[in-house]
Amino acid sequence: MSIDFYTNPMSRGQIVRWMLEEVGVPYTQHIIDYSVMGSDSYGAINPMRKVPAIVHDHKLVTECAAICAYLADVFPQAGLGPRDEEKADYYRWLFFAAGPVEQAVTNHANGWDPAPERGRMFGYGSYDRAMETLAAHFEKNEYVCGDRFTAADIYVGSQVLWGTQFETMPKLPAFEAYANRLSGREAYKRGKEIDGKLIAEMQSKQEADA
Repeated sequence: MSIDFYTNPMSRGQIVRWMLEEVGVPYTQHIIDYSVMGSDSYGAINPMRKVPAIVHDHKLVTECAAICAYLADVFPQAGLGPRDEEKADYYRWLFFAAGPVEQAVTNHANGWDPAPERGRMFGYGSYDRAMETLAAHFEKNEYVCGDRFTAADIYVGSQVLWGTQFETMPKLPAFEAYANRLSGREAYKRGKEIDGKLIAEMQSKQEADA
C-alpha cells in the first residue's frame, strides 16, 4: 500500500512530512510548484488545487489534520493514535486547532478581528479567547493528550511552532515550552532537513533562471 505525497516545501506540507517521518513508512514525494498547482492536471488529484495531499491505497486524503488522523489510524503500529482515555482531548484539540485557531490566527494576521458584538457569529469568538483557551491546556499538560505525544501534537504543534516563530501567535511561556518539546523530536528534525534542502534547491534554481 504505497503513499504518494503531494507537497511543496514552502507550504503546510511540512506538517504532513513530519507526520510521515513519525510514522516511519516509505512514501513517494511529488513536489508541486506553485506555478502549476492551479492546473487541471493537479486539480484531477486535489480539486482544491492546493497541497498537501496524499493518495494511499488509491484513496485521496486532503487537509493536514485529516491526513494526520488518517495516518495514525491506518498505521497503528506507530503508536500515534489516541488510547480510549485520550480520545476526548485528542479530538477536541485537533479540531479546535483546525477550526477556531486556524481561523482566528489567519484573520488576525490579516488585520481583521470580529467586533465584540459579532463574536458569536464566528467559530472562535475572538483571537484572544482562542489563544488563551489553547495556552491554558498547555499550562497543565505537556502534550495534547497529557504526557504522551500523539498525531494531534503534529497538527496542533505545527500551529504553535509556526505561530510563535512568525509572531502570528503570542509567545506565551506555555506555547514556547510546548514548541521546544516538539522541535527536539528526531522525526521533526528529519522533516525540516528534507524540506530545508528542497527549499534551498528551489531558490538556487530561481536565482540561476533569473
